[in-house]
Amino acid sequence: MTPQPAAVGRYLDRNAVQGAWQLAGEGRAGFAGAVVIPSLAEGDRLFTTLQSLAGNSAQWTARFLVVVVINQGAAAEAGQQRQNILDLARLADLSERSKLCLAWVDAASPGCEVPDKLAGVGFARKLGMDLALERLDWSGDPLLICLDADTLVEAGYLQAIAAHFRHSSLGAAVLPFRHQPGAGPVQQMAIDRYELFLRSYVYGLYLAGSPYAFNSVGSAMACRGSAYVRCGGMNCRKAGEDFYFLQKLAKTDGVERLSGTTVFPEPRVSERVPFGTGRSMARMLAGESRAVLFYPVTAFRIVAEWLKVAGENLSGPAEQVFAQAETISPVLAGYLDQSGWHTIWPRLQSTHNSSTKRLQAFHAWFDGFRTMRLVHLLCDAGLHRGEPAEVLPEYFAWGGRRCPGTVAEMLEALRLLDGAAP
Repeated sequence: MTPQPAAVGRYLDRNAVQGAWQLAGEGRAGFAGAVVIPSLAEGDRLFTTLQSLAGNSAQWTARFLVVVVINQGAAAEAGQQRQNILDLARLADLSERSKLCLAWVDAASPGCEVPDKLAGVGFARKLGMDLALERLDWSGDPLLICLDADTLVEAGYLQAIAAHFRHSSLGAAVLPFRHQPGAGPVQQMAIDRYELFLRSYVYGLYLAGSPYAFNSVGSAMACRGSAYVRCGGMNCRKAGEDFYFLQKLAKTDGVERLSGTTVFPEPRVSERVPFGTGRSMARMLAGESRAVLFYPVTAFRIVAEWLKVAGENLSGPAEQVFAQAETISPVLAGYLDQSGWHTIWPRLQSTHNSSTKRLQAFHAWFDGFRTMRLVHLLCDAGLHRGEPAEVLPEYFAWGGRRCPGTVAEMLEALRLLDGAAP
């Protein structure tokens, strides 16, 4: 087998999770990729997900290692501890008869738990991805794929991901996603609204010309092994780990949308993380009518004007560009000033001679987080969020599209733009 590249060895020495955790189950190496699934007391959900993965053809399941990270913090609830132990036993039993190349990490049994300060989905993803690196075939550029234990995949999932990276020059990709149906009409309305909120934000970024116009969904992302190492690996955040991971990948190797397959997360209620789908669902189902409000299109028009000004004045003095920003929005100007614009801009110009490199450096600085922060500041300063029926028609008009009449129809229109299965 081809030895690991030196960069992988350096990453494992300097950045990988350190500890006694190891892969159990499948003992072979030389895989074209790994699918990593964090699991905290998932029970039947996990095994339904594995069953959907096993629906891929044997030609593809034989080439991908599936790594399940059964994890919990030392202070986990007793019920979670019991379920994790049961899930570990079921994995051992399943591995004897599954067509999947199934491995798992015990980060849940007594003495194996994750320290409470690290416990969370980010650490679990990182642990699985780091351990998978040594099982991959480095004669090519193997793949690392993120999935969740409550997410179903299609029969062509592995093949579509492999095909994408065979033809792509970039290092990472996001997959189309579509939430599974809700348990009833109330839950369905809640998940439709939340998914529409996610998609409308990305659509606003797309219309504004932002290079960060892609969904950040933990169960719908993949990257090359070399890109994983180059960006410094997964982070250990308890929430938002997908957003920050993709942002790093966008800066080092690029992120693009993949087509040809869709993943289907469950629209469940959860209090495990401070924000995200589960928490937003809980708030909406508890009757918080203003739990999910939509950003006004004006905020994205300001982002668009700012990106255009910066892109057209790559050699302009900081003060001149700042003056143009003031004419776009005082909030934008204040944010740039607070963020060190007058120091950052000359530094980018002196470091990067070509306009292409300078523009890349600008977008690496004014990244997805800074863009989101600006949108929030604009809303706090008076661009009020609103209901989809009053806000989203302007998005569709800006994009040259007819606005559908209902939330479900708006959602379907944006899903189709993303390539999600109908």
